[in-house]
Amino acid sequence: MSLRIDSEPVQTFAALFELRGSAETGDLTLTTPIGSTLAQLHWAPGEALLKDGSKTRRFDSVDALIEAATGAAIPVGALFGWLAGRNDPVPGWKPDLAQLGNGRLQAVRESPSPRADLRIVFERS
Repeated sequence: MSLRIDSEPVQTFAALFELRGSAETGDLTLTTPIGSTLAQLHWAPGEALLKDGSKTRRFDSVDALIEAATGAAIPVGALFGWLAGRNDPVPGWKPDLAQLGNGRLQAVRESPSPRADLRIVFERS
């Protein structure tokens, strides 16, 4: 997973990831290429947790949780739909689902500014 935010200065985030569950209840583990855990995210109705090293932070929503972990608001509900091949609309976001069969997804946020470019390469287990 990589995320580029065209802010001043440009922000980039890249990590290996394991995503489980659904938009309502799920887990996301972010790791470095050598296998060190960067963060573990968990969400369920009424609960959104980010475990970063030895500290755990609570958030009001999965969207706030994802933004804290990656630096940008990524529409998690739509992300599950996009990975399933559905072009779930999200204001400001344009997903490109053409390469899903090859294990690739790209989505660009045009608005609000700054522009964000999300790229995911995945395997289904």
